[in-house]
Amino acid sequence: LELLDFARGVKVAGPRFTFLKGLGARLERSLLNFFLDSNIQAGYKELMAPYMANSKSFYGTGNLPKFGDQMFKVQDTDYYLIPTAEVPVTNYHSDEILDESTLPLRYCCFTPCFRSEAGAAGRDTRGYIRMHQFHKVELVKFVPPALSGAEHESLVAQAESLLRALKLPYRTVICCTGDMGANQAKQYDIEVWMPSYSRYVEASSCSNYTDYQARRAGIRYRPENGGKNEYLHTINGSALPGARLVSAVLEN
Repeated sequence: LELLDFARGVKVAGPRFTFLKGLGARLERSLLNFFLDSNIQAGYKELMAPYMANSKSFYGTGNLPKFGDQMFKVQDTDYYLIPTAEVPVTNYHSDEILDESTLPLRYCCFTPCFRSEAGAAGRDTRGYIRMHQFHKVELVKFVPPALSGAEHESLVAQAESLLRALKLPYRTVICCTGDMGANQAKQYDIEVWMPSYSRYVEASSCSNYTDYQARRAGIRYRPENGGKNEYLHTINGSALPGARLVSAVLEN
């Protein structure tokens, strides 16, 4: 069966773009709907977000200034194409003070994601694993510090449950500090088995940023006990990306 058309993707856009055809397109659409529906049933509220955001929003999540070369900037504007729904969804509450009684807030969001992949090389730059454009469902949480650890673990468990439902072999690894960004306090990578690689490949990265993003984006909460306003914690992770799960389903 012809499921993907790389040659026409290159013709129309360039390397690391593709068309999905027939059952290939239907498979990815079905997976993304399954991810969204499952996350909603688990208590996440769905958002539909802008596919572009301004530099202030990228600063709030920590993408700027360090990762500017990994993103596509819209010429003569202050807009960048989003590399993940984490950017618009985290900034959904930027410069706000939330009531503690409303926390935790749990959101899920489907978006296309755009990444320049500057400096990427090797086998991952071919095929349907590392693309300039791909689809992903993201989970984002806003939580009080006291619930931060437990909410991070439950987010990881939610992403894992989707892989178990698809009967895909996977493993979850905790990242050492050398494999994390300066903005992350704790990170798990969930990796799905890919027979063509004879190894596990990252399917989701689930991070607890504690108050790093909240401080940059100005997101605070008002304690129920009447104390002073405090910065909350943000947590996010993929649940799950379309392209890599299409590949994993087909191979396994």
